[in-house]
Amino acid sequence: MIIEREQDVTAAALAVMERTSDPRMRQIMVSLVKHLHGFVRDVRLTEKEFRDATAVIAELGKLTTDTHNEVVLMAGSLGVSPLVCLLNNGDQGNTETDQSLLGPFWRLNSPRVENGGSIVRSETPGAPLFVSARVIDKDGRPVTGAEIDVWHASPVGLYENQDPDQADMNLRGEFTTDQDGRFAFRSVMMVGYPIPTNGVVGRLLEAQSRHPYRPAHLHALIFKPGFKVLISQVYDPADPHIDSDVQFGVTQALIGKFQRHDTPHPTARDVPTPWYSLDHTYRLEAGEAVLPRPPIK
Repeated sequence: MIIEREQDVTAAALAVMERTSDPRMRQIMVSLVKHLHGFVRDVRLTEKEFRDATAVIAELGKLTTDTHNEVVLMAGSLGVSPLVCLLNNGDQGNTETDQSLLGPFWRLNSPRVENGGSIVRSETPGAPLFVSARVIDKDGRPVTGAEIDVWHASPVGLYENQDPDQADMNLRGEFTTDQDGRFAFRSVMMVGYPIPTNGVVGRLLEAQSRHPYRPAHLHALIFKPGFKVLISQVYDPADPHIDSDVQFGVTQALIGKFQRHDTPHPTARDVPTPWYSLDHTYRLEAGEAVLPRPPIK
C-alpha cells in the first residue's frame, strides 16, 4: 500500500496485523496498533518526543540485569502490573483476590526450612516476627503439601541481592504445608522501602513529584498441582505509605494483621520486646499450576 495520508499508515499497519495466524496474537496486535496510533494522534507526538520515547525503551532493556529488573519496576509504576493481576483473578476483578504483584525480587531455589524455623541467615537487626499461616481452597478446606516460597526486605529496606552485608538468600525460605494446611516461620519485622530510582523509573517519579516508597510487606508464592499458583503480598497497615504505594499494589484483601507485643513471647526464649506476630490465611483458586519466570537470578 502506498501511503498518501497519515490515516493510511494505520490502515496499512492494521491490514498487516490482521494476517497474523494465531487468533489471540492477532487480537492483541490489532488492538495494540489501534490504541498506539490513537495515542500518537491524541497527544500529537513530536519527532523529538518519539526519539526520547524510543531511547527510554532501549534504556529499560539495558538497565535490566540478572539482579535488577527495570521493566518490571516501570510496569508497576504505571499501574499495568496490578491491573493485569486484578483482571485475571478474583472473577476478573469483580471479587477480592489474594493474588498480587510478583515484584522484581523473587528468586528460584530458596533454602528449604522446617515449619517453625527461621529464615534469618545473617545478622539482621530488627524486631522479631513470628508468622503463622494457613493455605485453604475456595471452600475453606486445608491444602496439604503446598509449597510456599516467602521473601521480604530487611529492616533497612533492602533485599539480600541488593545488600552485600546480607548473606545469600537471607530472609528467604521455602516451606511445605502440614495436614492442616499450615506453615510457620520466624523472621524480623520488615519495613517499607524505596524502589530503585537511579534509572528511567526514578526520572519518571521525579517528573511527577511522586515518592518512591512501597509499604512494608511479606511476599509469598504458593504452588500445588491442581491450583493456580498464588503470588501474594501481605501489607502492614501501620506503614505510612499504605495508601500511596508507588506500585499501586495494595488492595483491601492484602492488608494483614501484624500484631505488636510488648510482653515476653509465651514459648520462644530470648525474644526481645517488642516482637510481632502475623496470622494469615491464603486462598487458592483451582487452575493450572504454572510457575512464573523469575525476574532475577
